[in-house]
Amino acid sequence: MMDKSIIAAFEANGCTAENWDDVVFAEGFDPNTVRNTHFSGRCRIGRFTKSFELPGGVRKPSGIYRATLHNVSVGDNCRLSNIRSYIANYDIGEGSHIGNVDKIYVDGPTSFGNGVEVSVLNETGGREVTLHDRLTAQEAYLEAMYRHRPKLVENLKAFAAKRADERKSDRGVIGAGASIFDTGLVRNVYIGEGAVVDGAARLSNGSVMSRKDSPVLVGRGVIADDFIIQDGSSVEDCTRITRCYVGQACTLGHGYSASDSLFFCNCQEENGEACAVFAGPFTVTHHKSTLLIAGMFSFMNAGSGSNQSNHMYKLGPIHQGALERGSKTSSDSYILWPARIGAFSLVMGRHTTNPDTTNLPFSYLIESKGVTYLVPGVNLRSVGTIRDVQKWPKRDRRAREGRLDKVNFNLLSPYTIDKMVRGIGVLEQLKSLSGATSDTYAYQSARIANSALEKGIGYYRLAIEKFLGNSLISRLEKLTEETYLTGLKPTSDVGLGDWVDISGLIAPHTSVSAILNDVESGAICSCAELDARFENLHELYYDYEWAWAYQLMLKYFGLVEGEITRADLANIVRRWLESVLKLDRMLYDDAKKEFSLSAKTGFGFDGLGATTDADFGSVRGEFATNPFVRAVVDHMERKRALGELWCQRLGKGTNP
Repeated sequence: MMDKSIIAAFEANGCTAENWDDVVFAEGFDPNTVRNTHFSGRCRIGRFTKSFELPGGVRKPSGIYRATLHNVSVGDNCRLSNIRSYIANYDIGEGSHIGNVDKIYVDGPTSFGNGVEVSVLNETGGREVTLHDRLTAQEAYLEAMYRHRPKLVENLKAFAAKRADERKSDRGVIGAGASIFDTGLVRNVYIGEGAVVDGAARLSNGSVMSRKDSPVLVGRGVIADDFIIQDGSSVEDCTRITRCYVGQACTLGHGYSASDSLFFCNCQEENGEACAVFAGPFTVTHHKSTLLIAGMFSFMNAGSGSNQSNHMYKLGPIHQGALERGSKTSSDSYILWPARIGAFSLVMGRHTTNPDTTNLPFSYLIESKGVTYLVPGVNLRSVGTIRDVQKWPKRDRRAREGRLDKVNFNLLSPYTIDKMVRGIGVLEQLKSLSGATSDTYAYQSARIANSALEKGIGYYRLAIEKFLGNSLISRLEKLTEETYLTGLKPTSDVGLGDWVDISGLIAPHTSVSAILNDVESGAICSCAELDARFENLHELYYDYEWAWAYQLMLKYFGLVEGEITRADLANIVRRWLESVLKLDRMLYDDAKKEFSLSAKTGFGFDGLGATTDADFGSVRGEFATNPFVRAVVDHMERKRALGELWCQRLGKGTNP
């Protein structure tokens, strides 16, 4: 029973309680650190001995001031002030700061957004992904895209349900060091360590998975219902999300609106709108006029005014589509789903004929007078493509520990190279069927100009030879001179066959199938075990890549296993160096366009000639000193030296 003198001290400070015996204070507690507060239910209150320094140098003491608390525990050195309505059924961690809020409460047992189903890709249902706070891009991909394996989907949903059941509670958590200011309703929300919720309008049924080393920011005007926000992310500026998953290190802001969508690591979504979107890693959209709907994307950048349609005015919004990794859309682009756009392609104009260009990656899709024209492989020579690939690893803002999504940044991989091999087959077949003198060739719903077809084959061959040379040199560097020939053969067949892109993870289809079989059989029985298998697959990428590249190398160069000579290897290195230098020269020439006379239009506004050049140079710099240009030149020099070194080692010089 609390001492009457202590009760009197509390009451003198404007405090009341339904039953003071249900309120437990830490040893050494100072009653003067709690004022104008009402307690009900069972409450536990820590000691308040420190103060908070706020922006501008203002300091405020820890304690509880003007609040109503019901069934709440408050850790040491927290500050709770101006709680306009109440806080109920929460455990508040040490050092948290909560002020000027309306209601924060847990209303009955809740799983804090875990277990919510998100209708991605198909708005009418059929590809639902179940949210949980350990969800990865890879797990979500399996649940959404492998509906033809019902036992797999059933077990994946069971994993998520188990996690939701583990998270179920009638008490909420506000982690140590969290800050919640100027916020309206917080209902059934888990808030992790170090989170900052500043000015949110409403948070309902969700989890803010903040960590001390990777905090989450939820900012002004945000409305979030049925959600999970992972660590390192920020959701600000009147953004509204409903039934959404926001992965690690994502940024949503400037009034973005999203429903039934998944955003995995390092996505940046601003101004526009998303509906039923599966946004794999590094999906970016910045423009108010852009709508992403019923699509699957990754490493994608959407231009202003980009949008898609997911119904053809027949049976409603049931259609879906995909832009494979690295694709872009130009301003005012439009795609009528269903469609599938090959990796690292650029879409310009309006496309209403449902193209499928998956076997012609690195292409331009250009619309002219309602017709889709396809330019195969041309994006391999684009500065923008290479710049994107270089910037993605640098822009990975995730904390080094605890990364969920498995992300492979490689431009050239068995996944993209296999598509190029198939692309060459497609183009050569078109040429043989229609004749070498045709002006254009029809491919599905698109047209390919004769010159574009020939150049496309050339681009693909350069990329294939570059990839094979890269793989060979990497293999040779692991061998001694005596084993250059005997050590080439892979030690395992894992990696042979088709490869797939599981929303950022590039892996052999056979290895992925083995994981699926183990999920179906029960050999994998939890989200954590599934994640560990994908992590192992991700780590072994280069071992599996060589098994695939070795077989392609034999076929492509017409070699026979056991009969390969050092001269054969030197020839591959020579072909590799030629391809590297040709592609780099194309990049160099493409970059030069950025410094052309037409690019200077609008510079030197009140002058001509030298003034224009000087103004342009002061803003954009000089071509020769541009960082990207210098990097291309340095790359050519380094690869030339590397190629000559290996040709010498293998007993044959080169002079490309």
